[in-house]
Amino acid sequence: MGPDVSVVIPTHNRLEVLAEVLQALEFQHGPPSFEVVVVDDGSTDGTADWLRSRSFRISLRVLLQENHGPAAARNTGVAAASGRWVAFLGDDTVPSPGWLATHREAHRRRGDDPHLAVIGYTGWHRRMRLNPFLRYVNEHGLQFGYALIGDRKEDVPFNFLYTSNLSMPRDLLLAEPFDLRFPYAAWEDIELGYRLKRRGMRLVYEPAATVAHDHPTDIDRFAARQERAGYGAVVFYRLHPELGAFLGIGPDGPPPLPPEGPQKRREGLVRALQNWPLRTPKLWEDVLRYHYIQGLHRAWSELGAEQEKESTHEHTQTSRQTVPG
Repeated sequence: MGPDVSVVIPTHNRLEVLAEVLQALEFQHGPPSFEVVVVDDGSTDGTADWLRSRSFRISLRVLLQENHGPAAARNTGVAAASGRWVAFLGDDTVPSPGWLATHREAHRRRGDDPHLAVIGYTGWHRRMRLNPFLRYVNEHGLQFGYALIGDRKEDVPFNFLYTSNLSMPRDLLLAEPFDLRFPYAAWEDIELGYRLKRRGMRLVYEPAATVAHDHPTDIDRFAARQERAGYGAVVFYRLHPELGAFLGIGPDGPPPLPPEGPQKRREGLVRALQNWPLRTPKLWEDVLRYHYIQGLHRAWSELGAEQEKESTHEHTQTSRQTVPG
């Protein structure tokens, strides 16, 4: 008989934190029967050798693949999983001792509904030097958005489907795998949430299922993240144009890019203040929105050119087939 839960962890070049994630899984309190499936997504830091050289107190399977990104790695892990439920962790999200038991109990309390998914709370790791900016992006929707869930814990919107800390029936993921057209780790989990919601999935929030996120960032790194998110948003829009307003894209494309001069002054101010005990959410959002719109424009241009090229090629092929011999 197989395990109750399969914990799937995609990883790429994060051996130090991955070791801590696996150790935390070895010391779970009162968990259901579970296996761990680590998918090494083309790491070059010795992850595969380290995993092969160690013996673990848990049932661990290691799968190797060329680097195709976390969405592809999650699909690989789900396909190989043998548990009825799949629980996702990031390779940088360290679970608390009761994490897996809390997820399993959340499903059990709701009758093991085959259309139920559960997100837990992803907070910053104790190693992180917290400041107001990090707290804000974690709670108010730029990275996560737990403060925005409010009293909707029993029916959370699709855009809170965070794969850093998530559990759901494996059958749901087999029916609707992650879409591999997203070039970066941005929006691919939210897009999955949208498809699953349309199939009748209910997403609930269980804040007691906690993980600690060890992912150093600052305003410059987060700005680069937002540019990639903007690019992914165009991919999302092409798949689901009805979500244009949600993604910030109109029928004619992205909004105009704000003026560069004021943006540079805002960015300089944010960099100077980011480690001070000051909370400036409007300034942070203005700075990061600029980079998101940059990503929208880059994708709109690049993907539009690709689409036009493909359309021209298809038209040429069709014309050749219809020309009389």
